[in-house]
Amino acid sequence: MNSVSLPKHEFGIYHPRGITITEGTGSTVRDSTGQTYIDCVAGHGAAALGHAHPEVVGAIQQQASTLLLCPGSFANPVRSRFLTALAGLLPPSLHRTFLCNSGSEAVDAAIKFARFHTGKTEIITAMRGFHGRTMGAMSATFTPAYREPFAPQVPGFRYVPFNRIEALESALTADTAAVILEIIQGEGGVYPADPIYLHHVRQLCSQRDILLIVDEIQTGFCRTGKWFAFQHAGITPDMVVLAKAIAGGMPMGAVVCGEDIRPPAGLHGSTFGGNPLACAAGLASIGIMEKLDLANIAAEKGTYLLNRLAGIASPLIREIRGRGLMIGMELKQKAKPVIDRLRDRGVLVLPAGPRVIRLLPPLIIPTNQLDQVVETLDDVLGDLQHQQ
Repeated sequence: MNSVSLPKHEFGIYHPRGITITEGTGSTVRDSTGQTYIDCVAGHGAAALGHAHPEVVGAIQQQASTLLLCPGSFANPVRSRFLTALAGLLPPSLHRTFLCNSGSEAVDAAIKFARFHTGKTEIITAMRGFHGRTMGAMSATFTPAYREPFAPQVPGFRYVPFNRIEALESALTADTAAVILEIIQGEGGVYPADPIYLHHVRQLCSQRDILLIVDEIQTGFCRTGKWFAFQHAGITPDMVVLAKAIAGGMPMGAVVCGEDIRPPAGLHGSTFGGNPLACAAGLASIGIMEKLDLANIAAEKGTYLLNRLAGIASPLIREIRGRGLMIGMELKQKAKPVIDRLRDRGVLVLPAGPRVIRLLPPLIIPTNQLDQVVETLDDVLGDLQHQQ
């Protein structure tokens, strides 16, 4: 590991990972010493197409020389083409989109739209769920450590156990505006929702005039082997929130809903939301994903990677779970020593809670690099086992 000190003007809000990344190509990044790493962080899943994809770079360069900013009150052809392409990926009932700049902003907007549309105020979310760090999205996030330092939170949020329909049903009231769920809880430990549970949630929400909001910020855009993770269960939400891989690494978030959810002009907005630069990157990204059939590729590579990981015979592993190229390995010990040793051996991964290693590689990662990740992880776990 190369020694990295905190830059003088850095705010210091992030846990330092000990390296300075200077460039990236595909699923590989390079640090300031020239060391290369297989990147299974991928911008927390945002770099689904890897780093410096030439078609995304070309779209950004061309648009940057034409028009960078165009507020939403003015029409823009690049934005229009992007919105049309996005709508074509989703069920027909989800075809109206509000564009913003991040997942947290998208969650905040969805909460506002739900409260306005229903005239109700209560939002039900799941334990272990993570929806962002702005005040609204943070209030929808279960983990007290994220919320309590900033109390009081936005009122009106309640948390129920994930995958337990009886607990959800008993929590619903006449004032419940929406239920917001991740299909796979990422930050909370890579826990997938049971499809039967999701069908019951959809049925309950429909029966009680409650909006179902699905958070696809990390799972969207082919990550789990479908364009969107809710497609695995065969349900259709009332609203879906998107971000991360939506624009090839450019900042963008989105709320997509149906015809009946229509907040009036001026009720919400975003200066940079739907800017032509991000829309050009998003349009290029969707085109690449379609051309490469990345949903099926992610499904195939995910199955391959899960099978390879299952072959690691380490007593330190408690469970491996996930779908597509969104995989969590829960350990019987703290994950940080493993994450640090992987970094020192050229593999970058994420935590998902104190004991879970999360793998979110670019969807274009070659199989031989997946093999390297598994072999390195096997070696690290073996070394740790022998030291105990």
